[in-house]
Amino acid sequence: MNYDKTAIADSEIPRASALIFQHLLNTYASEANKLNSVWLEFAVDDLSFRPHPRSSTVREIMEHELLSARRFFGEFMGLPEPPAAAVLPESRTPEDFAARMVELAHPRLKFLAGQSEEWWLEVVPFFDVERERIWIFWRRVLHTAHHRAQLGVY
Repeated sequence: MNYDKTAIADSEIPRASALIFQHLLNTYASEANKLNSVWLEFAVDDLSFRPHPRSSTVREIMEHELLSARRFFGEFMGLPEPPAAAVLPESRTPEDFAARMVELAHPRLKFLAGQSEEWWLEVVPFFDVERERIWIFWRRVLHTAHHRAQLGVY
């Protein structure tokens, strides 16, 4: 698929140390590109929009996506992540949210590329259960796709 703006080019996706895991890196970069494209469709005036009083606003979804990705990758998968207080951009525009998401994706890709099969298959705590890191990764991708689709409907 082609996007008006590709945030992470194919040439920027690192090679996985174990070829069988390359699809994880490709998928994460692809999802970051899709999310970037959707977020950039919004204007500053759209950030307070919600389709229903019980729905989250566009801004709340973008903030949640950045913070929950940090939690999934940092706390559950064990990647080096910035403190939660440093995750959100200083300026809260759609462009700044998108730029911050891409900025955080690059070191994640680099870290994930170097991991072994044993690391991916290690069972680690996930909320109140334990799961393999690869399971947590796919759960993260699905969570992001859910919120991307939600904003697509908005």
